[in-house]
Amino acid sequence: MGKQSGAHIVWDWNGTLFHDNAAVVGATNAAFAELGLEPITLEQYRALYCVPVPKFYERLLGRLPTEAEWEAMDAVFHRYYTEHRIRCALTEGAVELLTGWTSAGHSQSILSMYGHEDLVPLVRGFGIESHFVRVDGRTGPSGGSKAEHMVRHLGLLAGAVNPARTVVIGDAADDALAARYAGARAVLYTGGSHSRASLEEAGVPVVDTLGEAVAEAHRLAE
Repeated sequence: MGKQSGAHIVWDWNGTLFHDNAAVVGATNAAFAELGLEPITLEQYRALYCVPVPKFYERLLGRLPTEAEWEAMDAVFHRYYTEHRIRCALTEGAVELLTGWTSAGHSQSILSMYGHEDLVPLVRGFGIESHFVRVDGRTGPSGGSKAEHMVRHLGLLAGAVNPARTVVIGDAADDALAARYAGARAVLYTGGSHSRASLEEAGVPVVDTLGEAVAEAHRLAE
């Protein structure tokens, strides 16, 4: 890892490596119930979801939530999610893809907007921590964009990772924006939080499986 020449993948966690759609939609509906909103389906969630998250709530409320409403909804969301994530698993084929990328001599890391203190033991619990040169979760308030976090993440890997040969794999348009902001490339995966139509607006390759995502990452990083 001493040189800056190898291909590197920055993985998103929720909705990408971690198949937690059921917990996320359930937690979203629990948060909506705080304001008397009707529950939504996974398809509706994928069509409407965006970051920063208060803007997502605005699409359903017709207005931005107040600070008090946001704090209440955020607390309910995280309480519900923490209870229900235990039934979620890694995305199919993820372990084999991580192992193959490492075996090929490439590096990889995780950058997530999920809380760092919760993320690290979750990754460790799946027995995959050794595949990553860094695992970084969010350390500030929830609800923001990933761009500044991506710059910091790659900055901490400076000397080992070249942004020009780095590919971000995620399930949200914000992953592509963060990659562009940090000088990296991106591939977006349709199995998580966004519909294919909304992902295609980001102007980067969009794929339906993580296997396709890794193959595309290899091509982009060459």
